[in-house]
Amino acid sequence: MARLFGFIGNRPDIASRVLDVEAPALRVHPGSTKMGWGLGFYQGNDVLLRRRPSDDRGEIDVAALTHDVRADVLVGNVRPLNHGEPRTENTQPFRYRQWLFAHSGDVAEFERLRDRLTSSIPDFLQRNVRGETDSELLFYLFLSFLHDAGALRDAAPGPVVTTALRSTLALVDRLCEEEGAADAGPTGFMVSNGEYLAVLNRNAGIAWRSVHGEEDIEALLPEDGLRRIRLPDMARVRFTVVAGGFLDELPRWKMLPDRATVVFGRLEEPVVEPI
Repeated sequence: MARLFGFIGNRPDIASRVLDVEAPALRVHPGSTKMGWGLGFYQGNDVLLRRRPSDDRGEIDVAALTHDVRADVLVGNVRPLNHGEPRTENTQPFRYRQWLFAHSGDVAEFERLRDRLTSSIPDFLQRNVRGETDSELLFYLFLSFLHDAGALRDAAPGPVVTTALRSTLALVDRLCEEEGAADAGPTGFMVSNGEYLAVLNRNAGIAWRSVHGEEDIEALLPEDGLRRIRLPDMARVRFTVVAGGFLDELPRWKMLPDRATVVFGRLEEPVVEPI
């Protein structure tokens, strides 16, 4: 089982505990499958990556992976390595400048499509590809569509980003169909530029959970004498936790429609649109 996950909020000082409110739901039990995992997050003007290509533990506690992270936006993934060797360059999330990207799913007929996918990416972006995975090529295809829209270098608005995600999926679907597959299969994309999280879901079991209110925020605070003093300020704290790989609906979570995109901001209500 794989787990695409991330969060966005407005208090980086307590973000290291925000996934704890749903820790059991986020845990991954690999069984006999060897998994790798990675985190990407923003600290000030820096975009940081922490990646472990192979993890032999019988349970991967996603919440615990973030316990020393101070950030208000995070993108992560736990998944088996399906292409290439278990090395950092093949481990999600991937980064280009301010962009972070993670993907769930496997592109149908990828080995036959690899060259065609690569040739669809401009040379200046191709030069940044370091690994052998379908996910990394999908990232650079997405960046190609941003480039076509003149939004690669700028703080692109959410609708431009979701359009680029949909265009990426549509192109890959078309190429898969030409190779005899119905489409690219179940797909989840999560991308951020540090200002918001944009997500595409096609049968990838993606859901989100708002973390706010006294009960949620109190659970994030340490058991010390400052808790009572700090609580009044907690009324303005808000996080959104997003994750994929769910087979069933969960209490307090909202399932994203099976063919939809959504943009999450720090305080704004999510904007959901059909693919």
